Amino acid sequence: MSERLQRLAQFCVESRFEDLPPALVVQARRHILDTVGAALAGAASEIAVAARQTFANENGKTLVWGTEQHVGAAQAAMLNGIAAHALELDDTGGCDHSGAVVLPAVMAAVSLSPAPVSGRELITAVVIGYEIGRRVLEACGGYSAHNGAGWHSTATCGVFGAAAASARILGLDQAQTLAALGIAGSFSGGLWAFIHDGSQSKKLHSGRAAEGGLLAARFAEQGISGPTKLFDNVWGGFLKTLAAEHAQPEALDAELGVVWKLARCSIKPYASCRGTHSAIDALGLLLEQLQIEADQLEDVQVSLCGFLNEMCGARDVSSLAAAQMSLPYALAARLVYGHCRLEAYDDQQRSASEIAHWMSRIHLVVDPQLSEDGEPVVSIRSRDGREASLCVEAPLGAPGNPLSDAALEEKFLSLATRVMSEEQATGLLERLWQLEKLESVWELDQWLA
Repeated sequence: MSERLQRLAQFCVESRFEDLPPALVVQARRHILDTVGAALAGAASEIAVAARQTFANENGKTLVWGTEQHVGAAQAAMLNGIAAHALELDDTGGCDHSGAVVLPAVMAAVSLSPAPVSGRELITAVVIGYEIGRRVLEACGGYSAHNGAGWHSTATCGVFGAAAASARILGLDQAQTLAALGIAGSFSGGLWAFIHDGSQSKKLHSGRAAEGGLLAARFAEQGISGPTKLFDNVWGGFLKTLAAEHAQPEALDAELGVVWKLARCSIKPYASCRGTHSAIDALGLLLEQLQIEADQLEDVQVSLCGFLNEMCGARDVSSLAAAQMSLPYALAARLVYGHCRLEAYDDQQRSASEIAHWMSRIHLVVDPQLSEDGEPVVSIRSRDGREASLCVEAPLGAPGNPLSDAALEEKFLSLATRVMSEEQATGLLERLWQLEKLESVWELDQWLA
């Protein structure tokens, strides 16, 4: 039996709210709040509406957020996970999109609990979910190695985070939690094939991982076993199968309980892939540096690594999903609209002639000297011949450059009010800010409906 798998299971069972550093509790609360906001806005998205129709004739007691629909717990985990990731506004830096995977699974597990679950226990479970999902990704060699191989880590690694967090809420013991993680490994999956045509399957990955993690925990609760050699170097093992060239199994438990992975996660200010955010910020700062407006700009060049070019270098903006993965579109939107908020990605905005004009003047150049995990270098040239370059290592929303509480509230209310009244959104916001004081998070349902 893998000692590392045992250590992970023990960590999931024995970690206490009191073990969490105060700053980590604050950050967890912020990420929960942010994920709820993203999911509420996402509930009105095309893909979330279509996904709900799939289960329109099925009943249950677990709420689909931002709606009046109730379905089975696993289905709710899936649907809320899809909604949370639907608009590319959910957090990043964990499995990668940990919030959209972990929180829907946790809240679905809460709906199954026979006893009230406190806000403190909810926060603890969420932190555990972020921890396990990220550690599995790092054991696969990290984001660029694993995703560069064609796997979408939100799904492949996120399912472990959802399983760990769900197991905690359901009160599984160490043997059951170990089984849940093992079963989650067999449920793992998710490919980057969507990147070539802007298909919507990416948005399903977070929901599928949330559902898979919850089901893994529920199966384990009933005594169904999972592979105990999951992370061993054996045929059929997770790392040997999905990360044969880049596996770093020591990352699974290195400094476990000392270095908290949630602390490295980012909250998105922009409605696009995190890979575009550094360049968006760099462009804005460069315009300020040269003291020019967009109409005084001649062109923009972005030097970037091959991995980022593969992920975000496309220029297809025919669909929302495609545009949100396009670095050229993000920069064009910043020039034309002055921002990259959700409104900049509407159909009418994407098809504007000014967007096409600027996209033709935004040039991407792959620099083999740049790290595959590094940020791009943005260079601009003004019409009067002046030039400037900049690389933003910590874009807005990153741990080193966090959104203020006021900005986070503004983002939350702008999203939540897409599906509910301002009064209800404000009431929900107040309760999420006070999450660790809630004796039972069941009361959130009346505000999430």
